Amino acid sequence: MSPTAVSPAAPPTNGKSTSSKQIPAWVTPDLTRLLRVELLPGDFASRAISLVTLPAGALFARISNPTPATCAYTSVQAGRDLHIELNCDLVYINHSCTPTVIFDMEKWEVRVNPELEGGLKEGDELSFFYPSTEWHMSQPFDCLCKTKECRGRIAGAKDTDPAVLEKYRLNAHIEELLREKSEGARNGS
Repeated sequence: MSPTAVSPAAPPTNGKSTSSKQIPAWVTPDLTRLLRVELLPGDFASRAISLVTLPAGALFARISNPTPATCAYTSVQAGRDLHIELNCDLVYINHSCTPTVIFDMEKWEVRVNPELEGGLKEGDELSFFYPSTEWHMSQPFDCLCKTKECRGRIAGAKDTDPAVLEKYRLNAHIEELLREKSEGARNGS
């Protein structure tokens, strides 16, 4: 684990001893130890860069202070009928067709993509596959990730080819909505 992922001292313990003097950043979410935001010129150009090195599948951050929202370009769909605003710098995690992190909305966590070869490295751009959380997107867009896996037009899972979606980890609410869509198509509705 990167030394920047821990705080220099444990929180107060009310006189009780503690076995560690270092507390992981994700326990008390101080995102300034986990990521830095690069505010770049142009629309939707800013991004989040990792300040830590973590293995594939590791917890990156907890989603700790969301508020309910309507579907917007800054919101994340957290459930079938729930969108949230993150209210923190996690909002700068952009889309990529080869994501470095996943948003696990059942656990309210951001994790290093379990399939990310070599894990997350300090200096990597933080990105996730938007249709993994979004059924419908308020602003579909042409992807700029420039990877060989680039999917081109990015919209919600509802409008994404099921063969493409099979290649990604999807949240339970997206899998449920996809099953309903498939059953509706089979039943002629």
